Amino acid sequence: MTSWIKEAVFYHIYPLGFVGAAQYHEEDITHSIKKVEDWIPHMKKLGVNALYLGPVFESHEHGYDTSDYRLLDHRLGTNDDFKRVCDSLHAADIRIVLDGVFNHVGRDFWAFRDVQEKKEKSTYCDWFSNLHFHARSPLNDDFTYDAWEGHYNLVKLNLENEEVVRYLLDSIAMWMDEFHIDGLRLDAADCIRPEFFRRLKAFCKEKNPDFWLMGEIIHGDYNRWANPDMLDSVTNYECYKGLYSSHNEKNYFEIGYSLNRQFGNGGIYQGLDLYNFVDNHDVNRLASTVKNKEDLFNIYTILFTMPGIPSIYYGSEYAVEGRKHNGSDADIRPCLQLCEFDSEKLCEHLALLSFVHKMKACSHGSYEQVLLRNEQFVFCRSCEQDSLYIACNVADADYKAELPIPQGCWKDFLRGTTYRSEGGSLQLTIPAKSSCILYKDNESEQTVTEDCSIPYGEARDLMEEEQSAVYAVPIFVKPLKEAEGLPVEGMEVKPGKYRHFKGKCYSVLYVATHSETLERYVVYRQLYGNEEVWIRPLAMFCESILVDGVLTPRFTYIGK
Repeated sequence: MTSWIKEAVFYHIYPLGFVGAAQYHEEDITHSIKKVEDWIPHMKKLGVNALYLGPVFESHEHGYDTSDYRLLDHRLGTNDDFKRVCDSLHAADIRIVLDGVFNHVGRDFWAFRDVQEKKEKSTYCDWFSNLHFHARSPLNDDFTYDAWEGHYNLVKLNLENEEVVRYLLDSIAMWMDEFHIDGLRLDAADCIRPEFFRRLKAFCKEKNPDFWLMGEIIHGDYNRWANPDMLDSVTNYECYKGLYSSHNEKNYFEIGYSLNRQFGNGGIYQGLDLYNFVDNHDVNRLASTVKNKEDLFNIYTILFTMPGIPSIYYGSEYAVEGRKHNGSDADIRPCLQLCEFDSEKLCEHLALLSFVHKMKACSHGSYEQVLLRNEQFVFCRSCEQDSLYIACNVADADYKAELPIPQGCWKDFLRGTTYRSEGGSLQLTIPAKSSCILYKDNESEQTVTEDCSIPYGEARDLMEEEQSAVYAVPIFVKPLKEAEGLPVEGMEVKPGKYRHFKGKCYSVLYVATHSETLERYVVYRQLYGNEEVWIRPLAMFCESILVDGVLTPRFTYIGK
C-alpha cells in the first residue's frame, strides 16, 4: 500500500505544451523544463503535494511516440536539467509521477529504425507486435506491424518478448535510481497485457514499496487493472463525465448514482483510490465544458471531497479555456505564464479544498449519500469519530435543507458559520450555486446563526479589520511548542491553524513580547494565499466580536 497517496493532491502538467516546445523534434536543447521550478511556489499555495508530468522521454512529435526511454526530450532539456527539477520538487515535498508509455513507441525509436535499415537481419524484429515481411505497411515500410488504434506512427511493442520487458524495466529503474521518481501513469493501460503489469508491480515495489502505479482506463471494470497484483489505481473517467454534466443539466442524480455505485454501501470500488479529474491533456478544458462558470466551484468541491485522489490540470485553476479543434490538441495543451492571470478566486477555493481533502475523514473516510435531488446533493465522509458533510446546490436560488446530522455544533469550513443540530436534525441553507462543508465544532459554545449568504471570495477579502499593522519596534519572539498553550488573563493560543471570522486561514507561528510595553502579540502567517505574516495583540486575537448580532470568536482554532 502506497502510504502517501491518500492525502495526495495532484497537479498535472503536459510538459511539451507547458513550455511552448516546437511541434516536432529538434536537435537543439532548450533547457525549458526548468520552467517547472518557477511554478513550485504556485503549486504549494494550491496545497499540491504531487506532480504528474505528461511524457518527458525523447520523442519526435507529441511525447507519446517515444524514441528513447532513457533521455529527456531535447525540447525540454537534458537529463541533468531534469535532475535539478526533481530535486527542487522533492525539496518542496512534492512527489513526481511520470507518464510511462509502454504499449507503443514512435517510428524514430532506435530499435524500430534498426528494423527499417536491416530488414529481416535486424535483431530487433521480434521487439514489435506482429511484425511480418509478407506485406507493406500503410507508411510504405517493407513490412507490416501492429499499431495503436490504427495510428501507424505508433508502433506496438511485443511485451511477450523478455528482452523488451527487461529493457523497459531497466529504463524505469534508471528514472527511479537517478531521479527518484515516485510513480508512473501508464498510458493506454487497457491495451497492455496483465502479465506485464504484474512484472512491473513486483519490480517497482521491490525497489520502493511506496512507488505508485496508475493506469489510463476509459471504459470497463476498474478492478481488472487496479488490484493487489497489478496497478494501484486507474483514471476515473466515469466520474469525470458525471462531474460536469450533472451541473450542466442540473441533475445531481448522475454524479450521485456514480459515486454510490463506486463507493457507497456495497460499492464496487471500495478500497480503491481512483485518480479523479475534471479535465486533462486529452479532453476539453472544464471552463469550456461547463455552461455556467459559477458551477466550477461546486464541481471542484465534489472532486476534492469524493473518495479518491483529486487532480488539477495546469491552468484550470484560473479557468483557462480550451477545446480540441479538427484533431488538434494545441488549445488544451497551451504554454502558460503565471503573470497572465490576476484572479485568485478559484485558486483560493482550491487551496481550501486541498486542506479539506487532507483531513482524515476526507482522505481515509467512508462515503454515504445523505440527500439527492436534481439540484441539491449532500454526502458524508466519515473516519472513526471524524465526519464531514458536503452540501452542494446547483440551483439559481438558495435551498433550505433539513439534514439528518448527529447532534452538536457543526461549522461550515468555507464560511466559518456554525450550525447546531438538535435531536439529530440540522437546518441548513445552501446558497445558490454554492456549497457548504460541515465539520464537528467541539469547541464552539457561541450562539448559532443561520447566515450562509456570503459569496465566494467576499469572506476572504483582506478588509481593514484584518490588516493589522506590523509595528516597527523590537519584540522578543517565543516559538510555540507542540503542546504549549499561553494563558493570559483567561486567554489561550494553541499552536496550529486558525480561521478568521471573515474566512481566511492562518498558522500561528509565535507569541511575541513587546520590548517596551511587555504587551503580548500573536505572530501568524496566512495560509493558501500570499503567505504574508501578520501580528496582532494577543487580547485582540482571542476576543469575540459581534457579527450580525451574534457574538463570534475573531479567530477559531481548526486543528494542527
